[in-house]
Amino acid sequence: MREPPPSVVRDLPRLHEISLVFMRHGLGDLMRRIGVVSVLERAGTLLRWGEVQRSHRLLPQQRLRLALEELGPTFIKLGQMLSTREDLLPPEWTEELTLLHTSVAPLPFEAMLPVIEQALGRPLAEVFVDLEREPLGSASIAQVHRARLLDGREVVLKIRRPGIEAKIEADMRLLAHLARLVESEMPEARRYQPGRVVEEFRRSILRELDLALEARNIERFGRNFRDDPHILIPQVHMAWTSSRMNVQEHIDGLSGEDHAAIARAGLDAKKLAHRGAAAVLKMILEHGFFQADPHPGNVLYLPGNRLAIIDLGMVGRLSPARRHQVIDVLAGIARRDNEPIMEVLLDWAEEDAVDEERLASDVDELVTDFADLPLKDIRVGRLLGRLTAIVREHGILLPSDLTLMFKCLVTLEGSARKYDPDFRLVDQIKPFVDRAQAARYAPAEIAQRGSASLGHFIGLLGAMPRELNRLLKDARRGRLRIDFDLKRLDVFGHRLDGAIDRITIGIMTASVVIGSSIVMTVTSGPQVFGIPLFTILGALGFLLAFFNSVWVIVWIWRSRRG
Repeated sequence: MREPPPSVVRDLPRLHEISLVFMRHGLGDLMRRIGVVSVLERAGTLLRWGEVQRSHRLLPQQRLRLALEELGPTFIKLGQMLSTREDLLPPEWTEELTLLHTSVAPLPFEAMLPVIEQALGRPLAEVFVDLEREPLGSASIAQVHRARLLDGREVVLKIRRPGIEAKIEADMRLLAHLARLVESEMPEARRYQPGRVVEEFRRSILRELDLALEARNIERFGRNFRDDPHILIPQVHMAWTSSRMNVQEHIDGLSGEDHAAIARAGLDAKKLAHRGAAAVLKMILEHGFFQADPHPGNVLYLPGNRLAIIDLGMVGRLSPARRHQVIDVLAGIARRDNEPIMEVLLDWAEEDAVDEERLASDVDELVTDFADLPLKDIRVGRLLGRLTAIVREHGILLPSDLTLMFKCLVTLEGSARKYDPDFRLVDQIKPFVDRAQAARYAPAEIAQRGSASLGHFIGLLGAMPRELNRLLKDARRGRLRIDFDLKRLDVFGHRLDGAIDRITIGIMTASVVIGSSIVMTVTSGPQVFGIPLFTILGALGFLLAFFNSVWVIVWIWRSRRG
């Protein structure tokens, strides 16, 4: 009996806890199916079945959400990440997972004090005064306290919870092992590449743990919006910032969730909605660097209908090539042109086999449905929902940067419509798409792309002698291997077999005709009813040849129709 790997044995208590939580919420069948129960049994760990209480009255997606909430920060973050993956999960599951929250009971200030002093490398009193013991907010990874610098400037300290790294590292080891179990025990799940999803999640949560990285993100947003008078990004104090803590400017504004206070302050809600949408679209389509969770709680409203964007820990990145793909999809829908959309979807599919004919039919239906709608009736959320449904149905795994972008746009549209019921995100997107397309084909941009391509070509020519020399060495050492991946090779083989069969029958038919002709020239010998026997045999041969010829013709006709 195979023993669990050492990496799992090390975390058996946590695996036991995870299994009990899932079983308590009626998800024990999943634990059995992927082999977790057998792993625990092989390790000699007995599950306390008496603690298991199935939640039959709840829907499966509700039970999953409750289980993830109970398991803590890593699994809450995993659920939040999965809530953006409508290419993996149906909408009712992703909608349920969006209800996951990271707000948790705060730790006592005495528990956070050593973290602050370690991050500063000096006594607290040498940097801050009036550090508030009660936190402004508390989440699964960090909590926030307000303070003042010695020069009187108000700041907020975002402090990582002590001991959170070790727990997340253990959970990530177990998640990687669970992904391998899913791939081996559930063949139908392999198309969704659970190992790759877990790896993407690991990189994401490690970035969130590094609060110095968040501070650098804030500085980058500040540079991107330094010329925009309507958008304020908090200043970061890098001198007091580290991976355990970041220190940033405290901004006093109205929460985006407090509609009554916004109305009392005389702010223009519609103008705020449009300026916020313009800022997010600028992040996505121009900067390629955006806040991935633009809900009202992450925005503060200031006098003059200005906006301050806070909580920039979760960010998305889009390369220029990816932004071009997004623009191609949006422009293709606007122009009723299926071709660019198909090219983008096939590029997302990478090496996965896709039924191109069926995909083209689904894309055509999508374009037709939305192209016939007036601009005022188009909802970007519905459009992206239809697109991700097509992607999911065809087993195409969306690039992780796009899943964040899709979720960002859906959240943005929903949030803006709370302030302006007539808000249409497609109206906001169109100018960005037009500008991006115009810039893409500007002479300077074409010249730049041409220069880059020429540089790559010259580099390829320069590397060719070295690569050819390496190829010849591999051939001499017997290490040269050529792999052929011919699509529909089995169909080609069947067709070749059929052709050989038809040729063989044709040759045999021709032989029968020739033999029958020779036999019929013989008039001597025995007779049957006064007819020479050889003449009868020759006639039978001609009859056989006739039926063979008809059969071959019918076969050829049917194969061509197929």
